[in-house]
Amino acid sequence: MLKVRFKKRHLLEIKSLTKDEIETIIETARSMREVLSRPIKKVPALRGKTVVNLFFEPSTRTRTSFELAAKALSADVVNFAAQTSSVVKGETLLDTVKNIEAMNADIIVIRHSAEGSPHFLAERTKASIVNAGDGAHEHPTQALLDLLTLLDHKKRVDGLLIAIVGDILHSRVARSGIYCWKKMGAHVRVIGPPTLMPRFIEELGVEVYSDLKEGLKDVDVVYTLRIQLERQKGSFFPNLSEYSSIYAITPETIKYAKKDAVVMHPGPVNRDVELFAEVADSPRSLILNQVTNGVAVRMAVLYLIAGGKA
Repeated sequence: MLKVRFKKRHLLEIKSLTKDEIETIIETARSMREVLSRPIKKVPALRGKTVVNLFFEPSTRTRTSFELAAKALSADVVNFAAQTSSVVKGETLLDTVKNIEAMNADIIVIRHSAEGSPHFLAERTKASIVNAGDGAHEHPTQALLDLLTLLDHKKRVDGLLIAIVGDILHSRVARSGIYCWKKMGAHVRVIGPPTLMPRFIEELGVEVYSDLKEGLKDVDVVYTLRIQLERQKGSFFPNLSEYSSIYAITPETIKYAKKDAVVMHPGPVNRDVELFAEVADSPRSLILNQVTNGVAVRMAVLYLIAGGKA
């Protein structure tokens, strides 16, 4: 492990992390992965600590992996569902968190539709805050598990050419990924309809393509994104069928990338919309590897922000 101490109390975004801090999380995650390979997948690192999963948006992989991560570290875990809480009675986010804090929660993992909500809470609570996705802003642990997965299979990120394909405008995954991969030395392209590109996206140091064939040329990694209809308040393209006919990653379009290019997706996958089943289930797909690494990375994050030594 790296002989440094992770000094942050919260994990709110990738943008403000240093390369050293990112590497510390990755090295710690590798140690946590060794724990998960044991017959008894548990260590006492967070015994006596309470982790609250505070999810205001639907989630399968992220919420479940945070729960498994906390339990593997021997923490007590409380899963909070907004639909069955006093939020439906009009309780504010801050009041909800203050009440949870009053029950001696040590770490609060939050997913919320409002951008900046984890930062807002971090300034107003004694508990450590972990951002599990805030609106279209960031999803830091997704970027970290993606990084670990790439390092497993490509052995490096420095110098790789990564193409993110799809709904860039509404994607917190894309933003965290861009920040993370750029800090680690990768070159990043974004590919999609102009209507689904954020204004000034070039300022993040990425190349922008609207043509899939041109955008995939010579890339090492094809990272596909789901069309986030739940965040779209307008008509960004005629229909899903037309979008798919132009931007889907299929057995034919994947040939535009390098022969050894890998395919990734943060999930959930809309099969045969942004990613065809033949590619999602092919040997070049790392999707399930991403899911597996999610538990180890989230163990590392919980351990480090609780004061564990890397």
